[in-house]
Amino acid sequence: GTTDMNGTTWFDRTNYFETVPTTALDTALWLESDRMGHLLGAIGQEELDTQRGVVQNEKRQGENRPYGRVDQNILSNLFPANHPYQHDTIGSMEDLDAASLADVKQWFNDNYGAANTTLVLAGDITVAQARAKALQYFGDIPSGKPVARQQPWVTPLAAQKRGVQHDHVSQPRIYRTWAAPQLGSDAAIQLDLATTVLGGGKTSRLYQRLVYQDNLVDDVSAAIQPFALSSQVQIQADVKDGVDPAKVEAIIDEELKKFIAQGPTADELQRAQVAYRAGFVRGLEKVGGFGGKAVILAEGQVYRGDPGAYKQDLQRGQAATVDSVKQTAATWFGKGDYLLTVLPAGKDFDPAAEDKAVVARGEEPGKPAPRLPAAGKYKTTASTLDRSKGVPQTSQFPDLSFPQLQRGKLKNGVEVILAERHTIPVTQVELLFDAGYAADQGNKLGTASFSAALMNESTAALDSVEVAQRRQRLGAITAVGCDLDSCSASLDALNDQLQPSLQLFSDIVRNPAFKAADIERIRGQWLAGIAQEKTQPNSLALRALPPLLFGQN
Repeated sequence: GTTDMNGTTWFDRTNYFETVPTTALDTALWLESDRMGHLLGAIGQEELDTQRGVVQNEKRQGENRPYGRVDQNILSNLFPANHPYQHDTIGSMEDLDAASLADVKQWFNDNYGAANTTLVLAGDITVAQARAKALQYFGDIPSGKPVARQQPWVTPLAAQKRGVQHDHVSQPRIYRTWAAPQLGSDAAIQLDLATTVLGGGKTSRLYQRLVYQDNLVDDVSAAIQPFALSSQVQIQADVKDGVDPAKVEAIIDEELKKFIAQGPTADELQRAQVAYRAGFVRGLEKVGGFGGKAVILAEGQVYRGDPGAYKQDLQRGQAATVDSVKQTAATWFGKGDYLLTVLPAGKDFDPAAEDKAVVARGEEPGKPAPRLPAAGKYKTTASTLDRSKGVPQTSQFPDLSFPQLQRGKLKNGVEVILAERHTIPVTQVELLFDAGYAADQGNKLGTASFSAALMNESTAALDSVEVAQRRQRLGAITAVGCDLDSCSASLDALNDQLQPSLQLFSDIVRNPAFKAADIERIRGQWLAGIAQEKTQPNSLALRALPPLLFGQN
């Protein structure tokens, strides 16, 4: 019954997670504690070689796709050679080939001690039960060697550095990246709000200028990626085919200078704050896996020594002012950045040769000061668990508990179904229409999906920007789309803004305007997306498969 079972490594942590039925908790804890405390003896050369091949294949899959070599290029130019972030987490093929069994076991011994581990049990369990289970399965695992935890080390470039990369892509893309203060800092929160104003969707300044006004790019975005030692702030723009990237660069510079000089407006900041809060609330819906309550608690403890650190972030976000965002943006956008332009490559392009020619940033003097945890203050707790009996088996599963459905019908014939669940203060609404893109057959293919996308743009009373601004101001999400047999329109609304969100949703569904300007803009974006699909093997296969399975007609 396990879902979301995985293990990942990122710059600052390695994690293992799974979501299991309550009755399978002992099974999961037995397996996790066995992996953490008793795995070394089971790791041999054959296991290492198998996993080495798996990781190398993941690396090939990641790099052999459009823009797949960008991350390593940016890291090697943004961070100094003696910074832990200068290489990506998957490593190089040479390093993977060179990793020995002794290296793996040494890493395990150095990092897999109990004192360097955070265990989160989230969901259908009490505090007392969680403590007893943790002691039973993990209490006898040795604390391990003291692990030196590095302090934040933010290393902004002194001046802008530029690079060019070629790839099998359909259009140029511009990346501008700055080193910025670390996760948990006030500056990181301020920059999160700043990037929302600058490049957080249709309402943002860069999108308004480059997509709506000047029609130079198909998409542009800005965001912060916060990490424990240093964050990255990045602007990304997909330049339209035939447009000079230098023209887009100049406009990004112009808009950044305006923002540094003036800061956000009060309305822009308020909308960014609502978006920040709404994103956090929606992140609480899952228990764990890739996101959710367990992840929020674990990251707070691991990175900041406080599982409730998210409360401080929410308070900082709400306390931000126009002046504080302006000052923070001026401080960090005013420093040097790395500007990478990715251009379409020729037929005989050699990516390996180009990557070897990249001149990475050299070493910087100094390094982050280590902060050593207290040693000798931990002890193990004897366990009564008899591992010789094997993995605890799950003999029964809890009954599935679905919300009781309430049904009704409007006078016009619309069927209404209500299912109540009160986990987070969000209401989701979906309108389902009994016709999908299969109905395009014999007509212009793509009509259903294209029409659905346009419904989420302008209404008779509001243009597409006004719709997006109102949606952001409410913290609402609307979407309209089609699959093979049906089309749907959906609303995800914060409960305290449900009524105005429903009014907006009703306007979107009942009064779509299908304006000529929206049609041309969305058409251009879709055509660019199709061109991009043709550079990816999986997308090419999915385009070829339906006619082979079902015939041309």
